[in-house]
Amino acid sequence: MDVSLISIGNSKGIRLSKTLIEKYNLQDTIELILEKGYIILKPKTKARKGWEKSFKKMHENGDDKLLVSDVFKDEDFEEWN
Repeated sequence: MDVSLISIGNSKGIRLSKTLIEKYNLQDTIELILEKGYIILKPKTKARKGWEKSFKKMHENGDDKLLVSDVFKDEDFEEWN
């Protein structure tokens, strides 16, 4: 798809069609990635989006147990006194 650069003050920008904005659920901010000669525009997602639901499911399945004990058998707590 060819897109023309438009003047925005002293800068240049691009205009995205309503179809693209709706299809990719673009909001007020997007992520711009520069990679190996390419400019990639990505919808900005919230960090940790969906984690709460995933953690709840893990808990329901009993998958939220520690894999490594937080206290080791040979730990000497005397040195911390």
